[in-house]
Amino acid sequence: MEKKLFLLIIMVASLAACTNKDCENPFFCDWNTPFGVPPFEKIRVEHFKPAFLKGMEEENIAVEAIINNTEAPSFENTVKALEYTGDMLSKVQSAFGVLRSANTNDSIQALSIEMSPLFSKHYDDINLNEKLFARVKAVYDSRDTLKLNPEEYKLLEDTYLGFVRSGVALEPEKKEKLRKLNEELSLLSVKFGENLLAETNAFTLVIENPEDLSGLPENVINQAAEAAKRKDMDGKWLFTLQAPSYFPFMTYADKRELREKMFRGYMMRGNNNNDRDNKEIAAKIAQLRCEKALLLGYTSHADYVLERNMAKEPDTVIDFLAQIWEAALPVAKAEAEAQQELIYKEGGKFKLEPWDWFYYTEKIRREKYNISDEEVRPYFTVNNVTEGMFYVAKKLYNLDFSERTDIPLYHPDVKTYEVKREGKHIGILMIDYFPRASKRGGAWCSAMRSQYIDADGKFITPLVSMVTNFTPPAGETPALLSADEASTLFHEFGHALHNLLSNTAFRSGTSRDFVELPSQIMEHWVLEPEVLKVYAKHYLTGEIIPQELISKLDESGKFNTGFTTVEYLAAASLDMEYHSIKEPVDINTESFEKDAMAKYHLISEIIPRYRSTYFNHIFNGGYSSGYYSYIWCEVLDADAFKAFKETGDIFNKDVASRFEKEILSRKGSRDELDMYIAFRGSRPGIEALLENRGLVK
Repeated sequence: MEKKLFLLIIMVASLAACTNKDCENPFFCDWNTPFGVPPFEKIRVEHFKPAFLKGMEEENIAVEAIINNTEAPSFENTVKALEYTGDMLSKVQSAFGVLRSANTNDSIQALSIEMSPLFSKHYDDINLNEKLFARVKAVYDSRDTLKLNPEEYKLLEDTYLGFVRSGVALEPEKKEKLRKLNEELSLLSVKFGENLLAETNAFTLVIENPEDLSGLPENVINQAAEAAKRKDMDGKWLFTLQAPSYFPFMTYADKRELREKMFRGYMMRGNNNNDRDNKEIAAKIAQLRCEKALLLGYTSHADYVLERNMAKEPDTVIDFLAQIWEAALPVAKAEAEAQQELIYKEGGKFKLEPWDWFYYTEKIRREKYNISDEEVRPYFTVNNVTEGMFYVAKKLYNLDFSERTDIPLYHPDVKTYEVKREGKHIGILMIDYFPRASKRGGAWCSAMRSQYIDADGKFITPLVSMVTNFTPPAGETPALLSADEASTLFHEFGHALHNLLSNTAFRSGTSRDFVELPSQIMEHWVLEPEVLKVYAKHYLTGEIIPQELISKLDESGKFNTGFTTVEYLAAASLDMEYHSIKEPVDINTESFEKDAMAKYHLISEIIPRYRSTYFNHIFNGGYSSGYYSYIWCEVLDADAFKAFKETGDIFNKDVASRFEKEILSRKGSRDELDMYIAFRGSRPGIEALLENRGLVK
């Protein structure tokens, strides 16, 4: 009887909403697309709102069915049933999320603002439902008598704690206050991201005098000319704050005043006292998060977040960051001194400033190692680097990637691959390489559909999207990547593999300070000589990258790591400062950031990788009290890669199989530290990280 009731609940949750024979709204009918990919060519913005509303309605019906079940609460009819609610809403949100982040427009942004409070209310209605929680709690309280497998037990624990951490046990007036906080936070977060995108797109540097291009490589100049042409500015050169335009300009442009102009445009995003200003939004988000944490019984927002991460508490994170800061800051100071010496040597009468760092660092690197990014780029076409990462995945996990042209795309730039192993379909991978005004900056990977086993016992395969903002093609020249961009592609591919190779019953999440392990370990293969010789081929001659250049890449691999470590740690520490406040006080964003950096003795030549007004990771991206996780996971990935190196074979099948079995396939289905120890045999230490970054004294 219980099984029938469970299936009835799921059936109610998944009822199709198609009442129109013509099925004009694609979300209200079956998708007859390969592998159930959203039919993006049929989806219009006006389809989303009715689909959102219907999805919420269906989830509410399913939740009510669980609450009103007359049978005693059980894992099957309560916890598992709840796990399978909301399928339609998730499907709509996934398609919308892809467009909002990678192909947005004014209508999508307006709808995002409109729906944000409705989503907040919807999830609060579920998470704060006392009757539903009573059933979950009854199952949780009897957990020791249940015959659950480890994954089921983890789902039960996560479900129960999810309700508790959502505030279900609060008094009615406090619940109402919590609802208002959640609604306001959701709106502020969306607004922060939209402001940042608009600010990034608003700044341009237009060059008319060819002399102002001094120092810039030919391919960078050609890119700028193409960009100007697209804006009907033939004969001029257009530079933007998009990474493929900004960083080469800051690295090679001889005109110091123009570098300063670009730098100030970049570092003042969201801080221009206009209608896109993010100062008050960032301050308000930090304040409201603190208020919410106190309401839920925590000392700070960081305490609330870290309770469910590997780190567990703020002091652990702060002490960890301090250890690395102590090793990295002297290295960064030495790097700054070397640049200042070069300035004086060249006859400069000025003090090194942040807009000088990339320029003089590149000069020193060329002098010290006789190598530059522009020497490497011709060997790193985006297609070859992609084939290189596929080669690594084949060697490690026996995966095959074949391009498909029959699958709907959300933008023409996207490339789509079917992933197989020994002929069996594993999933779909979409890759979106290049920047555009409708796409936010940075790089990320997401699952349009996660892998899981549905209510009927069917294995649902994943749909995975990788998004980057790489240097696009220019004229007859293909997209040529820097070594850093190649590492970014491998990094996001690591996230993709985590999604593609998941083999869990439920759509388990992964702790923020563990999720970067699968991505960061992939970066270790990028510059391995054996891998370079497979994919690093000159785009004009087909020549394999020469051993001399490989050696230079290896020798210069730890160059400038004082800077890269310190600018990152500064941002991670700023995140912790914002979210460790213990009272919801008013914050002046500029002075708060200045005081925080003074506390850590950040040198004036370096600014945090992300300043407050464009710190999208923490104010709109889910990394609040979690930006430390990249370097936390570097402890794991450096140690994990040693497991391969110690065998003398970077493609060791036994180690790869163990990594897939204990890490990749499990997602968040068990305790992450236990997962790591099961793979490696022991806890990792910080030594491998310091060695990896060249910070060992």
